[in-house]
Amino acid sequence: MAIKITDECINCGACEPECPNNAIYEGGVEWAIADGTTVKGSYTLMDGSSIDVDAKNAPLSVDTYYIVPNKCTECQGFHEEPQCASVCPVDCCVPDEAYQETVDALMAKKEKLHS
Repeated sequence: MAIKITDECINCGACEPECPNNAIYEGGVEWAIADGTTVKGSYTLMDGSSIDVDAKNAPLSVDTYYIVPNKCTECQGFHEEPQCASVCPVDCCVPDEAYQETVDALMAKKEKLHS
């Protein structure tokens, strides 16, 4: 499952540079699949819809840092544990129950993002 940032976030920014998928954004900042990945063209999201990888998308949060679930791989294939959670001083990076994914699915996502 993806990781999410809870409302307890203090906006310290410690998590953002740790993400190997560039899935973490500051509140209010638009996101794109192409940011920090090697994907070109279109990308199929977890809900089955497709988007242009360069398209800027509305922020998922305006007040705190947020994680784009379609880019989060829980650091599978990069690190032993999610790096955002390991550096967060207030433990607000937690599993997102809304996105149940197996290790195999997370590894496949990693391969799609960094082919």
